[in-house]
Amino acid sequence: MAKDARLRSAERVRRHADFQQVYEHGAKLHGRYSTIFVLPNTQGVGRLGIAATKKLGGAVQRNRAKRLIREIFRRNKIAPGLDVVVVPRRELLEASLTTLETDYRVTLERRLRQRR
Repeated sequence: MAKDARLRSAERVRRHADFQQVYEHGAKLHGRYSTIFVLPNTQGVGRLGIAATKKLGGAVQRNRAKRLIREIFRRNKIAPGLDVVVVPRRELLEASLTTLETDYRVTLERRLRQRR
């Protein structure tokens, strides 16, 4: 992985308190392959958090899901100024990157249109 392809620290939701904030006050969006929580932040930069639980599978499956989600977030900078927490579903592991990308984009854009 190239150094410039990584998410910067400012682009990640890391603290437990931040995750809780997004869960409690954010909008809950249901996609086909994941549930996405969205909450406007004050940083002006889109931040990503991933909650891959053991329900998803073992460490290998969870890490693969997280890699896919990070790649999709990196490619689609459609949520500037939003904290996005993605909870992947098992179906995500069988889907192609293109399919996952489309589902993510459609789910978020539907929400962004409602806000206007």
